[in-house]
Amino acid sequence: MRVLRRALGTLLVLGAVSCTAAHGDDASAGDDPPAALAPFERLLPAPVSARAEGPGYAFGPGTVIRTGPGAGEEVRREVRRVGELLAEQLRGPSGLPLPVVDGARGDGIRLRIDGRGGEADELGDEGYRLESGPSGVDLVARTPAGLFRAAQTLRQLVPAAGPGTVPGGTVSDRPRFAYRGAMVDIARHFFTVEQVKRYVDQLAQYKVNTLHVHLTDDQGWRLAIDSWPRLAQYGGASEVGGGPGGHWTKDEYRELVAYAGERYVDVVPEIDMPGHMNAALASYAELNCDGKAPRRYTGTKVGFSSLCVGKERTYEFVDEVLGELAALTPGRYLHIGGDEAHATPAADYAAFMDRAQEVVGRHGKTVVAWHQLASARPAAGAVLQYWGHDKTSAADRSAVAAAAKAGHPLILSPADRVYLDMKYEAATKPGLAWAGHVPVARSYSWNPGAYLAGVPESAVLGVEAPLWTENVATRAEWELMAFPRVLGLAELGWSPAAALDWASYSRRLAAQAPRLDAQDIGYFRAPDVPWVR
Repeated sequence: MRVLRRALGTLLVLGAVSCTAAHGDDASAGDDPPAALAPFERLLPAPVSARAEGPGYAFGPGTVIRTGPGAGEEVRREVRRVGELLAEQLRGPSGLPLPVVDGARGDGIRLRIDGRGGEADELGDEGYRLESGPSGVDLVARTPAGLFRAAQTLRQLVPAAGPGTVPGGTVSDRPRFAYRGAMVDIARHFFTVEQVKRYVDQLAQYKVNTLHVHLTDDQGWRLAIDSWPRLAQYGGASEVGGGPGGHWTKDEYRELVAYAGERYVDVVPEIDMPGHMNAALASYAELNCDGKAPRRYTGTKVGFSSLCVGKERTYEFVDEVLGELAALTPGRYLHIGGDEAHATPAADYAAFMDRAQEVVGRHGKTVVAWHQLASARPAAGAVLQYWGHDKTSAADRSAVAAAAKAGHPLILSPADRVYLDMKYEAATKPGLAWAGHVPVARSYSWNPGAYLAGVPESAVLGVEAPLWTENVATRAEWELMAFPRVLGLAELGWSPAAALDWASYSRRLAAQAPRLDAQDIGYFRAPDVPWVR
């Protein structure tokens, strides 16, 4: 493995780093703390290339954030908004005033759009270039989203607190995968919009661009639906263990979507069906084949509930619920679940998913479903989310590979790699272990582009780390299980394949500890990471 050198002027082309250690599960960072990393070596996710060169920029009381012209008034406003958000993010740690002004001329931090046909063209929709020197720091991208990603990189290069020097050099960067996601389950245990917004901020700074929200399950229905009000009023008033549950109003959901959108994070809502539906069945007797509503459920078993596939009223329900959700969601995707529908016969499952997918398309959205949809009839363009693991049957893997070959993009969420509710080790509390223990090294050490046999990298839309909450009930438990493993997911989704090196990553991860501490993010101090003491 090559060690990235810190010498001034050395080119740090991270895509050239050996990835041998990325595919082993027994990697060890060693017992001795690492030597301090230079600023460009600490970046996480690893950029495509970074070069330390020449004197840096004095970041201090006189620093101004300048937003340059864009192609049209709308783009100019958006660049200005990115600049304002960057100033807000930097003011807290630095204590500096950091005024934001229009115009890219003059010393300071300069944000500029270089539109199609310009030198930033090759960076794509989320890529960027960052250049630092004595006169300031230039952030250049083709889109405002790219500028936002550049700004998050800059946050890792400025002093941890107060004034100081941004090192001189250049970063050129773009993502490997278009979809880099994290999922939170607010159905098993209820969480407020404020807690989820906090997670959005935590994710966005590491270039995660999608938040998948599991809104409904057997234990609770978490979003108000006007046409079916008892779903939230009654079905939302329970959770695992018998707690009070809760639900979001439509305005609260809109607030989350807008907040995430300002950070270039798309929200993908999920209504899991036809199984995982006890909260809905308990709320409306008419959704049950026998016309009798079951009791609300506060346990953790799965696979026992099902919508009544033979009733037309079921499809009116599906249409009205998904229609209201689509109207609230500006993103392109609606997730309709489809997993663990053990109480639904296979033929009924396929028939139901046919009609549910048609509803999604009619409301102008693209279907996302768990990979069990591969055993039915995925609609044209439907995205499958694979949550299998090393012990998943060859037949299931083959079905997913066949769907990918037929043109269905895949989101990879292997449970024994990136399910954040799996224990790190036997002593971890909380956490589950049905997919085994998932230490930090194992969570990071796999290659999404070559994970499933018969599935080329071109068929992989991206990666996602789900956090299920059967036994995660507090912010402290949430953050302990998510961090630091979700940062590895962020790198797997963003960085070039050749940069995936455990020895390098573990040192860069350790260097993030002061940032996590400063943001009051709880995390597991994994023994296989050489944490800075």
